[in-house]
Amino acid sequence: MVQTTERLASTASERYLLIYMIAVLVIVTSLVILFFVVFLKRKNKLLLDKIKQQQAFEAEIIQAQTEAQEQTLKNIGWELHDNVGQLLSFASMQLSILKMQVSEDIKDKFKDTSEALSNGLKEVRALSKTLNNDVILNIGFEKSITNELDRMKKMKFTSAELKIIGDKVEFNDRKHEIIIFRILQEFLSNSVKYSEAKNIGVTLDYKPESIIITAVDDGKGFDINDVEKGSGLINMKSRAALINASFELNSKPNKGVELIINYPLNITPEI
Repeated sequence: MVQTTERLASTASERYLLIYMIAVLVIVTSLVILFFVVFLKRKNKLLLDKIKQQQAFEAEIIQAQTEAQEQTLKNIGWELHDNVGQLLSFASMQLSILKMQVSEDIKDKFKDTSEALSNGLKEVRALSKTLNNDVILNIGFEKSITNELDRMKKMKFTSAELKIIGDKVEFNDRKHEIIIFRILQEFLSNSVKYSEAKNIGVTLDYKPESIIITAVDDGKGFDINDVEKGSGLINMKSRAALINASFELNSKPNKGVELIINYPLNITPEI
């Protein structure tokens, strides 16, 4: 009887010890898991903070570069308007005076030169306006694009037209008009220099939640992989990212080039 009691007591003691060990193991395991989860959350938070800091830093750099570029363009615009424009005006005036002092049979020879100077002066003044942010904001986004396309037609294009779809909506920030206009300028400049295109078009599609800007030319195109790291493409992408707009450039050899910018409305960029 005594042995049976001792055996039961020993069994109960072993059971309690086993339960205690299991409980301790569960607690230790739970603490390890909890510690691991907290550690991962902390690590992920630190990584996320680091990524956000890097993105903010890159955004500040892009913004600083953009502001510097805009100031440079503005200065060039002033130089073209005030200095080059005045020189051309003076040359045109001197030519007109000289024209009055020669015989009738020689005056006709001045005609082409006078027209070239007059057209050059108009082109310089038009170009100076497209480089000045204040002028662009004053005349408006659509009119600025139209003026730029008109310049393209005078230079080399058979047609250069702006198409507008939907009812006009305002940008989140008027400065964003400048950024998108500069992207379009870069596209148009590349079309002039490289595309050998005859026709070019820009479409503004106003939607309730976004503005979709599309520019296309019918030039010789290119392999998109060959220009992935080109400075012009990087510059356009950086400007689009600055205002949270999606940027897409499509092209194939002999298929022309297509630029698509999707600008979301009522969203504040994280800069």
